[in-house]
Amino acid sequence: MKIALVGYGKMGKAIEEIALNQNHEIVARLEKKPTQENLNGAEVAIEFSTPSTAYENVTACLEIGIPVVCGTTAWLDKLPQVKDICIKYNGGFIYSSNYSLGVNLFFEINKRAAEIMHKYQEYTVHIEEIHHTEKKDAPSGTAITLAEEIIPIYGFDGWKLSYKTNNNLLGIEAKRVHDVPGTHTVIYNSPIDDIEFKHVAHSRKGFAIGALIAAEWLIGKKGIFTMKDVLGF
Repeated sequence: MKIALVGYGKMGKAIEEIALNQNHEIVARLEKKPTQENLNGAEVAIEFSTPSTAYENVTACLEIGIPVVCGTTAWLDKLPQVKDICIKYNGGFIYSSNYSLGVNLFFEINKRAAEIMHKYQEYTVHIEEIHHTEKKDAPSGTAITLAEEIIPIYGFDGWKLSYKTNNNLLGIEAKRVHDVPGTHTVIYNSPIDDIEFKHVAHSRKGFAIGALIAAEWLIGKKGIFTMKDVLGF
């Protein structure tokens, strides 16, 4: 598989290491807008850049005809436009807030837990996420995905950046601690006990492996997909 890494920060380098060990070829390492020339014949682009550049990067690849696996978060106000462009150019596109296989299993567990727990009003629910101090967005895209699974089940109006849930808004607490790859906890509190569902990432390796699995799956496909499609959920 010939891969273009669009965004060559910590995630890009983690993906590169695993890809080379799996005998894939990195044909481009970009920190600027992709073009026909600098993509160097890539079969797929894996995009982990910044919230301010993700939209331009993804749309450029789709217009050129390169399928895109995107993991950048905090730009999703423009996701509808990306979907329109993907359809217009008959492209292939996957977005996920987190490509870790374990996190995507956690998403499924989170949804099922919310379906059970919302029937018991003595429990309140909120989310806590912890990441490294270099993370640019808060809350994390993964925390927002967890929230978006809970909100319709509970009938919340939305979420807010807060350590508690009130005013019909689901609370998401975001903490920044040096060198933490990512910890997400969904917490149900009652006066007599607490129930917690937690995912702890030990390194970026899980995210990188999942992104590569998604890229392999996407080649040759047309449409807009998520990790649910990749994993067959």
